[in-house]
Amino acid sequence: MIILFGFAVFDRFRADGILWQAVLLGFVGGLLAAISYDVFRLPFVFAKESGIASIVPPMDLFKVFPRFGAMVLGQPIEQDHYSFTTQIVGWIYHFSNGATFGVMYVAMIGNPTRRHWVWAVVMALALELGMLLTPYPQVFSIPVTARFVVVTIAAHAIFGVGLGFTVRALAKHFAEPRMVAGGPEPLAA
Repeated sequence: MIILFGFAVFDRFRADGILWQAVLLGFVGGLLAAISYDVFRLPFVFAKESGIASIVPPMDLFKVFPRFGAMVLGQPIEQDHYSFTTQIVGWIYHFSNGATFGVMYVAMIGNPTRRHWVWAVVMALALELGMLLTPYPQVFSIPVTARFVVVTIAAHAIFGVGLGFTVRALAKHFAEPRMVAGGPEPLAA
């Protein structure tokens, strides 16, 4: 991602800016979508503490983040207590995934104003399906119950809706006309 940002900055100042625009739209859209994804999951994570456990089932949906941090830092995945640094690194990794998925989405669809936002939902659900079908749940000790699958599919759908709408809105609002494949056309209609 750092190398891609380097190319994007070069493109911004020395070329036509198409790469810069796409990377920026995807990065911001993915980051905001990851935030919406986590906001949706907050009631499940804090159901007991907030007294809504009779309505919203308590689920430890954030337990993987310190484990991500531990992996990045070369620590054992399972620990009795994760350090503050490990927690922060895990959350940074989580949000960088969201931003990277946003960039990948824009790379796949091209001009966000010419594609329907539902493609972001399709991508997000495909990512979720991929996660469920890999060793990911076993590695992170996630019990794959019907409740977990429903909640995580809903969370990924929200990520997709957030990504699709955000990228499209940003493209329409901030984009300048650019040259794209097939000749000049405005990125924002």
